[in-house]
Amino acid sequence: MKIKLIVVGKLKETSFREISEELSKRIRPYCSFSLIEISAENLKEVSSDEIAQKKEAERIFPHLSEDAFVITLEIEGKMLDSIQFARKIQEISHTGVNEVIFIIGGATGIHPSIKQKSNFAFSFSKMTFTHQFVRLILQEQLYRAFKILNNEPYHK
Repeated sequence: MKIKLIVVGKLKETSFREISEELSKRIRPYCSFSLIEISAENLKEVSSDEIAQKKEAERIFPHLSEDAFVITLEIEGKMLDSIQFARKIQEISHTGVNEVIFIIGGATGIHPSIKQKSNFAFSFSKMTFTHQFVRLILQEQLYRAFKILNNEPYHK
């Protein structure tokens, strides 16, 4: 299975980049994992959040595959615990889908055109987090999901 993580914005802090790289390394034995950073719009240069979302969506679309299962991270999405998340990954893989794409939007959220492509809206919490934290949490939960699915030990 291929898993692609598309994120709007880059990790600026060295410590966050190191954690992300370590988590990516831990995920790769279980799947083909790639991470694509899309440049965020400079909010001072656009007249509205919707314009920022649209411009970011235009940069996301070339990275979407027609046959991929797309999961958007949205505050309105469905919340799952770690075991349910692992089962969701397993369920998707059992449908014959070869690629799962996770999308984390920028500061203004995800454009409706991207949400329309989504097969599943997912949320970690009703709280709002920075995309940097969500990215690290998602990577950690992907790693945890593979450990769960392979009956391998992982701290609780």
